[in-house]
Amino acid sequence: MGSIYKEYFNTEKIREHYNYTKGGSESSGSTSRWVMSILIVVLCCFIVLQNLLVLVSVCRNKKFHSAMYIFIGNLAFSDLLAGLAFMANILLSGSTTFNLTPVQWFVREGTAFATLAASVFSLLAIAIERHVAITKVKVYSSDKNCRMVLLIGACWVIAAAIGSLPIMGWNCMSDLRDCSTVLPLYSKRYILFVITIFTLILLAIVGLYSRIYCIVRSSHAEIATAHTLALLKTVTIVLGAFIICWLPAFIILLMDASCAVQKCWILYKANYFFAFATLNSAANPIIYTLRSKDMRREFLRVLCCGVGRRGQPRGRCGVPLRSSSSLERCTPKHDFPTSPITRDCTTSV
Repeated sequence: MGSIYKEYFNTEKIREHYNYTKGGSESSGSTSRWVMSILIVVLCCFIVLQNLLVLVSVCRNKKFHSAMYIFIGNLAFSDLLAGLAFMANILLSGSTTFNLTPVQWFVREGTAFATLAASVFSLLAIAIERHVAITKVKVYSSDKNCRMVLLIGACWVIAAAIGSLPIMGWNCMSDLRDCSTVLPLYSKRYILFVITIFTLILLAIVGLYSRIYCIVRSSHAEIATAHTLALLKTVTIVLGAFIICWLPAFIILLMDASCAVQKCWILYKANYFFAFATLNSAANPIIYTLRSKDMRREFLRVLCCGVGRRGQPRGRCGVPLRSSSSLERCTPKHDFPTSPITRDCTTSV
């Protein structure tokens, strides 16, 4: 085992694995590759900025310090890190790959895996919170916030564990025949493991939202008709975005785990599929926050403070929202709100 870790600092190992799985194709620097890389970097910058806007909005407005918005903030933070990680991955790819040591390569890929996994686990956490809120089980009252902290902490611990498994030893450094084509230092068994985990997460999300759908559709559901339609629309958007963005990447990883070396040439274009999956990080803030009128107002207030309109007093940026939040109108003041989705509300997330 010690000899394997010694190879972590051998730069020739990178070239050896890429030559075996890809024939050294990573070093090609065509114009189309450069254009695509620039577009992906621009996309990542957009992801970082919009998720940063979400975080600032949630942090500065006390009306968004409820359980649901804290989960949204956690999702935005994971998506922000995913954008940064994928941007770094693109900037360190191509011919730069062969200047990396294996340990640097593992950090490059593992960070991207961990942040994207954290984003997916955050989606699952939000689905759990919505299910809890819709069934009226208040586990997020002021004296039980530790449950929320444990759920968010579990998202990051599990995501970090998944991303760090290859650098801890689950790789193909000692067995070229077990190497992935998409990620030449990763074991195919590890790729299968990741596919299985992500598929189970998807099934769990579908199951939770199906349960929510059944509750909302039931005749005795304690939810207003307007909320029924809004919730069903949100669920459709969430599931559609998740499946559309991640399904191509799942298929590529599944092909990678089953194809022989240098037999499936589409695997050499895997970066495009992962870039498409990253769109989910850009869609999440839109889906989970822009459907809230109060959140949109807070976005405008944050942008107003940043831009600094001429002739507008500086103090206006810090003035609370004129209209009371729909969360407050729907939730008793002595209760800590569990979710933006409550009875007689007009705001849905």
